[in-house]
Amino acid sequence: MGDTYRSASVPQKAFYSTFLRNIYANKEASEKAIRSSGLDWTLVYPTKLTKDPATGTYLVGERLPMKGNPTISRADVADFLYKAVRGPEWIGRDAVITD
Repeated sequence: MGDTYRSASVPQKAFYSTFLRNIYANKEASEKAIRSSGLDWTLVYPTKLTKDPATGTYLVGERLPMKGNPTISRADVADFLYKAVRGPEWIGRDAVITD
């Protein structure tokens, strides 16, 4: 689970280690392949997704402190993705995104 697990809150770590264990089994290998691909890439790690409307006030960074069960709307993730592909700021970087 790599960096996702290391920066996760205690409840998130419990969830990842039990319910999502199989999903995360190849995560580290796939991220390594993306990073070494030679392409322009950005890995985006949203917290728990919601169907709430966009707020436009989300937090994004390579590392963010996680407490409890953070969430973010799909609309805010879409907003960030749109902005990220239109400029060079996030090329070759990880982006953790949350409300």
